[in-house]
Amino acid sequence: MTEKYYKIGVIGGDGTGPEVVQEGIKVVEAAAAKTGFKVEWIEYDLGGERYMRTGEILPDSVLDELKTLDSIYLGAIGHPEVKPGILEKGLLLKLRFELDQYINLRPVKLYPNVETPLKDKGPEDIDYIVVRENSGDLYTGVGGVTMKGTPNEVAIQSSVYTRCQVDRCLRYAFEVTRRRNKKMTLALCGKTNVLTYVYDLWERAFHEMGEKEYPDVKREYYHVDATCMWMVKNPEWFDVIVTGNMFGDIITDLGAITQGGMGIAAGGNINPEGVSMFEPIGGSAPKYTGKNVINPMAAIAAGAMMLDTVGESEASQMIEAALVQALSSGRIQNLGAGRMGMSTTEVGDFIAEKV
Repeated sequence: MTEKYYKIGVIGGDGTGPEVVQEGIKVVEAAAAKTGFKVEWIEYDLGGERYMRTGEILPDSVLDELKTLDSIYLGAIGHPEVKPGILEKGLLLKLRFELDQYINLRPVKLYPNVETPLKDKGPEDIDYIVVRENSGDLYTGVGGVTMKGTPNEVAIQSSVYTRCQVDRCLRYAFEVTRRRNKKMTLALCGKTNVLTYVYDLWERAFHEMGEKEYPDVKREYYHVDATCMWMVKNPEWFDVIVTGNMFGDIITDLGAITQGGMGIAAGGNINPEGVSMFEPIGGSAPKYTGKNVINPMAAIAAGAMMLDTVGESEASQMIEAALVQALSSGRIQNLGAGRMGMSTTEVGDFIAEKV
């Protein structure tokens, strides 16, 4: 029998990105050894250092290579000496659009022994998924500026969605809800009382698809402002939330802080039919670079998501269980950089041992 084999691109990126992704690789390798598959890790020099050195952000030749891989594992992008927006648009957004990673998947899960700012809430209360549409909305660049710098300056940025974009995101969200099989409830987060064109499209498509194809999934609708309030007051109400790009960008960061912060939050930019990319939600944290103090658990959780998406669910579940065991042990004292009671590499070793 031929051993399963995956080619995964590694973009360590900037700051502490290479450090956390290296610990993720360590843990993925441990799970691969246990479950019987191999990974070829292909390193890509992309990020602020390359841009400053060469002026290149994402060469077409590299993009063509990335399109041939099974997945991409990203550390972090963001360099203090590069103007904000250059790397984000030229690398992250370009990758998402060129690889058509039309889903941003964000589990919001509170692990044992992790502090949340939500009073009287525990792991049994904070455990839901946000499916964010990742290719349309205000991020498409439709708009412009006229008379810039004058008192009459006009700035326009348009939210744009096609029915095709909405339908494929909704279908993915319904499938996630069905596969998760927890509360079997999918909630659409929108703003139909004000954004009467875009979210009217979302709401009509949501109910049409649900009635015809997913009658077993309960459907709910929440305005985005109400969603934010309930994410704080009653997170236990949620099972799966689906929403557009802009609202998803905002509510997933709110979700991250309720699950303990950026040190534990992971996400995936997913093309279900193509190449997906997985990353810790936190930034590059340049002030901690090279100090071996940054928390790698978000990157490790992202590695588990990556394995689940390529079809290695058993290995993914092993990593998830190892994270729970490691946090339950009490040896990791805090999720903040330099306050964990263990170094970055020690945390990676500890979780790999649990696998």
